[in-house]
Amino acid sequence: QVHLVESGGGLVQAGGSLRLSCAASGSIFRLNAMGWYRQAPGNQRELVANITRDGSTNYADSVKGRFTISRDNAKNTVYLQMNSLKPEDTAVYYCFAEAVVNYYGTTSPYWGQGTQVTVSS
Repeated sequence: QVHLVESGGGLVQAGGSLRLSCAASGSIFRLNAMGWYRQAPGNQRELVANITRDGSTNYADSVKGRFTISRDNAKNTVYLQMNSLKPEDTAVYYCFAEAVVNYYGTTSPYWGQGTQVTVSS
């Protein structure tokens, strides 16, 4: 079993910054891709950014140039630095990780519990 614990959400004014962290623990052989999704009320969950184990990144168009995803493989942790925040960034942010869970290379997806980010105008 793999557990993801997010931290760093909160309330911030438009133009401000927040940094989200997500630490993975449990029976982890290796973490492949990690990332962040978000879901606003009434909307579907959408990809914000993801990062491969070797550091290749991918961003939603709406956050390019404002958000930066990074990871520390030694700590099994992924980060999301969010700058120039806008009210439309308000959502619950969920951490995601694809974990290799045994010697055969079996992978499984895991999700964190979510952290609220609220941006006031």
